[in-house]
Amino acid sequence: MSLFPSFAGLSSNYSSAEDKAPADLEWLSNQSFNTEDALKTHQRATDRVQAEEPAGTSEQKHKEREDSHGRSKKKNKKKKKKHKKRSRDNSESSGSESDTVYPSDLLKKDDADREEAQVRVSETFMWLDDLQTPTASPFCIDRRADRANWEYKSLYRGDIARYRRKGASCLGLDFRIQAVNWADRGPEKKRVVKNPERYFCRSTLHRLRSDSLPALPVLSEGNAANSESYIKLPACTEEQGSSTQAPVSWVNPLGIYDPGTSLWLEGKGQPEVKGDQQGVQVQASSSTLLSARVEEFNRKLRENPTDIQMWLDFVHFQDEMALGSFSAASESVGDSDMRKMSLRAVLEKKLSIVDKAVESNPTNVELKLEKLRLCKELLEPAVLQKEWRKLVFVHPNSAPLWRKYLLFTQSHFSTFSVSKVNSVFGKCLSTLSAVQDGSMVSHPPLPGTQEDLLDIFLQQCHFLRQAGHTEKAVCLFQALLDFTFFKPDSVKDLPTRQQVEFFEPFWDSGEPRIGERGARGWNAWMLQQERGGWVIPPEPDDDDEEEQEDSEIKDKTRPKWNIWLDVETSREANHWLPWRPDKTKGQTEEDCEDPDSQVLFDDIGPSVIRVDRPDLQLQLILSFLQFLGLPGPSGRFSTTSSSNILLDDLAFLEEGPDQERPLTSYDLPMAGICAVGHMTFLNDCRRQAGLCKAGEEFLQNVLQQTLPLVSALDQAAITLCWLQYEKLKVLRCLRSGNKRQLKSQGKRSKRLAKRLLKEPDNRGSLALWREYAHLEWLLGNLEEARKVFDTSLGMGVSRGLADPVLCNLCFLYAQLEVEQALSSGTVSTSSKAVYIFTKLAEGAAYTPFSGQINPVAILKARKAYEQALLSVLPEQSPGSNAGSPKKPHRTSSLVGCFGLFQYLTMGIDAADAVYSHAIQKLIPSNLNSEVSDGSLRRSKVLADWESVAVQHVALLRHHTNTNVCPLSRLRQALTDAISLLPSSAPLWHLYLQTENRYHSAGRARRFFHNVAKKTDSIVPYLFAITAERRLKQLLDTVQRSHLPGEALPSLPVNGLSNRIRCLFETATATEHGAHCPLLWRMYLNFMVCDGNAERGSGIFYKALQEVPWVKGLYMDAVQLFPERMQEFLDLMTEKELRLRVPMEEVDILLED
Repeated sequence: MSLFPSFAGLSSNYSSAEDKAPADLEWLSNQSFNTEDALKTHQRATDRVQAEEPAGTSEQKHKEREDSHGRSKKKNKKKKKKHKKRSRDNSESSGSESDTVYPSDLLKKDDADREEAQVRVSETFMWLDDLQTPTASPFCIDRRADRANWEYKSLYRGDIARYRRKGASCLGLDFRIQAVNWADRGPEKKRVVKNPERYFCRSTLHRLRSDSLPALPVLSEGNAANSESYIKLPACTEEQGSSTQAPVSWVNPLGIYDPGTSLWLEGKGQPEVKGDQQGVQVQASSSTLLSARVEEFNRKLRENPTDIQMWLDFVHFQDEMALGSFSAASESVGDSDMRKMSLRAVLEKKLSIVDKAVESNPTNVELKLEKLRLCKELLEPAVLQKEWRKLVFVHPNSAPLWRKYLLFTQSHFSTFSVSKVNSVFGKCLSTLSAVQDGSMVSHPPLPGTQEDLLDIFLQQCHFLRQAGHTEKAVCLFQALLDFTFFKPDSVKDLPTRQQVEFFEPFWDSGEPRIGERGARGWNAWMLQQERGGWVIPPEPDDDDEEEQEDSEIKDKTRPKWNIWLDVETSREANHWLPWRPDKTKGQTEEDCEDPDSQVLFDDIGPSVIRVDRPDLQLQLILSFLQFLGLPGPSGRFSTTSSSNILLDDLAFLEEGPDQERPLTSYDLPMAGICAVGHMTFLNDCRRQAGLCKAGEEFLQNVLQQTLPLVSALDQAAITLCWLQYEKLKVLRCLRSGNKRQLKSQGKRSKRLAKRLLKEPDNRGSLALWREYAHLEWLLGNLEEARKVFDTSLGMGVSRGLADPVLCNLCFLYAQLEVEQALSSGTVSTSSKAVYIFTKLAEGAAYTPFSGQINPVAILKARKAYEQALLSVLPEQSPGSNAGSPKKPHRTSSLVGCFGLFQYLTMGIDAADAVYSHAIQKLIPSNLNSEVSDGSLRRSKVLADWESVAVQHVALLRHHTNTNVCPLSRLRQALTDAISLLPSSAPLWHLYLQTENRYHSAGRARRFFHNVAKKTDSIVPYLFAITAERRLKQLLDTVQRSHLPGEALPSLPVNGLSNRIRCLFETATATEHGAHCPLLWRMYLNFMVCDGNAERGSGIFYKALQEVPWVKGLYMDAVQLFPERMQEFLDLMTEKELRLRVPMEEVDILLED
């Protein structure tokens, strides 16, 4: 047997020593290889193995080879992948060649002495140094073919040159008949699949935000013919003449090429076109435009460094530059980190700009406020607090600065506590009081300081109410009313701080205060002390029976968190008055069971201020009454931030116009502020019509004690609020549907109204008679109400159109008659409304309606209305003061009477013309600036104009519901009115009722977006969210019904949850919406009710960073996350919010 079978005959031919093979063929023969010995050894070994080898030997050998392969694998880390592949090949070969006997095994069996010296051969390579007993000829069997061994003189792969083939050709071949197939390619690289760029990709957003957007070519007017979708052939010479023929040249001998093609054939380019003749407008790159704007800012600020607004615009421009340089569409972790770094860099850049601005304007407060706002993300809380204190110390007379500081202390969660914020309020009011009365000589008072003092005082009272400390808020009002109206003459000339020091003994004396029985005031107590201090002890009241405390827990089987909510809500509604020791029963201060219900003078003393102006004194009384739940005009605060902070009543959004009263539903405005005792969790339906029994008694005492302190005109205003409060309680009973409660409340309200009308000062008050007649009408006593209306008209109809109160009375009477005609289905009663208007215009004696109206009287009445309206509306001339009516506070009622009269006699077009003309005349010249500034201190003209707009829209909607009329007129009136009055809740309610009837929400969404961008009020966002939630509820109801008939009127809308969440995020990200309690509570409730409880928990903690003082937020969290109730209660205790029922007390109540 030859080593190489192909040359087996070579050894036989040259077997003798003389016949040697040629030198070039010696390598083909192996002289040391003996074929016969090899065959004998192989046969002997095969027989022995078949007889003795056990069955598992091959498997054991296979495991040994794998172990040896594993050891070599650890030592050769660089060949890891190669060894894995060979191991896989070995496992396959071992399975198929289990019976194969290797020569090394034969040698071991044959020669036992040299068994350890031989090399056990495996199919894996080993280093020579790893052999414990090296042999003379170690070798390995390599079963894989390697083409490189055929071509190169070495077996080491490092000696083989690496190359990359360019093309598929080969030198020396005839490419026509010969070719080489280079099929042996290396491992293919993974192709990176590039997803198509979407609108949210970084490059796409960068392109969208840049100014150099790829645009289509802009065609000039002369090239309009080129905009066709095809190229027209030129007309023949006979049609167009020789003048229009293309020029003939050597490249265009036939004249068929256009000038551009001819120039191209000649090798020339088209001449440059300048100016407007250029076809494609090329814009500069985004970076060039941004750089140009930066240069412009720098130049303007260098020329005029005192331009504060330019500095602020430059600071805000940095956000635009950041958007141009870095996109917010980052998805990976590295991109998010890079984005944070970019935002921090932008923040530091803004801060450096503000520092330069402050250096140029060291006395400007607005720049310093901007700097503190930017430092909020960079400085530690303690350092930031110190910077704020420095700023208010340098500018103690700036009320806007104090407001910002108060908002910072309220909303900074890490340093917030109720006692700290209350002390800051006291410091603010005492400092501004010292500035106002001249005690602080270093800083003069700024204009409007008195109004700012009262605004900040009211803000402190509502802060305490929202935190649950209603006792302290009520005591603040009591102290300020006593300090203002019952001040002794001997201390009126002293500074405010000294007056407060004299006031403290009265407060601690235990004397009854305003709202309590037997209250005489500070002046009477001081006079009694000067006379000797002897006071007649009050007799115990026999009527005051001991209240039998019912069990506060009705059902002990309910969950503990539900019981806590009920008890806490009950005590919040019934025990909000401050605790006072009853001396007739021998009580002392040590007998108080709840220390938080007892208010000391140290809690309220620093907040006592002076209110000397009569208009501010009336505003103080009305604000206290509104705090107790009486209806009143909204907008008593001078800033939008103050009004946004106080919005916490969900009824502001839900209690819209009544469908049964389309014209008279807007008589009582909604302020959006919860009354005392009504601050509960968000979806609490157990709302009382009024206050508790002790609260109603306290309210009546306040009204009776404050009425003699003001003028007769102010007394009429306060009494009117009192009657409107009784009417509001009747309306709440009507909405609840509880007939028993309505009957009892109606009796009490009628009894009070009659008692007030019997007083001598109120017998001739048409406003009170109007409210009493409306009360009778709401209770269903139509005939009694008509008698009251006719009686009051008989008393004052002779005053004619000159009396705005009489016009208001006739307007309400006519509206009620129109609504009654609509509900009963008759048309004849509308003539009674026309009769009322004609009698008002005549000014003659009034007689009840008999059933007929003289047409001549209608014509005379129309003429009288026209003349009266012209005399009242302002003149729109260049020299006149536009927007200021000659006789204010009478326009709305007169315009309403004339508009409704025209509607009943001539139609909707005539009424629309009256309202449109009046609204155009009433718009003040500074309305846009007032609305854009967000100021809620609206003038009487602006409030009057809002009333006219509401009347106009309500009449148009009534006509649209009862007649065939296009909606374009109603929509136009609504959009025009809301654009100028974005904070008007009645207008927004009308807009929602108009748009919710149609399932195309695109128009409403665009309008909401446009209005929200132009105002600082949060009201548009709240109503936009309300509209989307109502649409979602409608679609959810239809989808759950599974009835095909109910699903037809509704179109499927997807993504409403995401849209609502986006609206919430946008609203809370704004400066005026971040501190709105109602917005955060609605957001939390929506997220949990939508099924995102985990994300809702995150929203709760995010809300704590902005509104940590709102107790209702914690109560909502207890209701939505009951398993974490103890955590929320501990948080309330830590932040010093009012906790009336600790969990330990709940456990005791459950045991009892």
